[in-house]
Amino acid sequence: MADGGAFEGKVALVTGAGRGIGRAEALLLAGEGAHVVVNDVGGAADGSGTDAGPAQQVVDEIEAAGGVATANTSDISTWAGAEALVDQAWDHFGSLDVVINNAGILRDRLSFNMSEEEWDSVIAVHLKGHFAVARHAAARWKARNKETGEPAGAAIVNTASESGLYGNGGQANYAAAKAGIASITIVMARELERIGVRVNAIAPVARTRLTEAMAGDYMKPDENGFDRFAPENVAAVACWLASDEASGISGQVVKVQGGQIQLLEGWRPLTEVTDDAPWTLASVGARRTELLGPVGGGVPAFFFGSPPAGREAYPPSEWG
Repeated sequence: MADGGAFEGKVALVTGAGRGIGRAEALLLAGEGAHVVVNDVGGAADGSGTDAGPAQQVVDEIEAAGGVATANTSDISTWAGAEALVDQAWDHFGSLDVVINNAGILRDRLSFNMSEEEWDSVIAVHLKGHFAVARHAAARWKARNKETGEPAGAAIVNTASESGLYGNGGQANYAAAKAGIASITIVMARELERIGVRVNAIAPVARTRLTEAMAGDYMKPDENGFDRFAPENVAAVACWLASDEASGISGQVVKVQGGQIQLLEGWRPLTEVTDDAPWTLASVGARRTELLGPVGGGVPAFFFGSPPAGREAYPPSEWG
């Protein structure tokens, strides 16, 4: 642990911190002096099962390096679980300064084959889980602000995805949740600014157990040794957004992978047509080229780019 690190004297919680990006974020926060609540229910990639081991293993790593951490296995997809997680930070460490929402699962399926359970479970972990943790943290900060009159000086960093921002086939549940997370980020940034809380989101591209199955060898380190898809690349940006160095930055969505950071922006008008008379089928059709000319109106390509050679963006076998 670094003396006088960027998070010295601060308390942070990270959801889904037992593996992957969340683990890298928890280790970096602790290495910079934060006391960290490591949350992970320990389930499989699809959310099934529980295991206290992953969260405790990260705590053990932090403590072995001289840091301070405590494990939490609350299910953040439930209101009570999210509240219990926030309460643990306050009860165990006396405050809370940083929330990084990272927990997530995948239940990929083409839309016409998706079950209600596959939809509900992904929405619950990602969208509800992000909101529930942020909501309970915000309620604590609001109460403290009302009591002391002092700004909270806190930060939330959410985890969106290019799938939600650009729409990846086979991920209607995941994309809907991630798009919602990006929107919630902006909403809460507007709401919490007055009490001194910044809210931002990242859209990470990294090698995790959720991406390895789809990406295969595509995400392996290159021959020069630069690991573009290492989770640590994402953790650095997420933790920077949570730090005092990012003062004044709020309501932003940032894509990050090794060697690349992009500032993203939501829906904005591309073209406009106007008429002094009420629209009719004929008058809309007459303006088609003017309205859709720049993009043609066809299904847009997924922005992440073409899938690696020999792989599809979604399971072709489902078309059977």
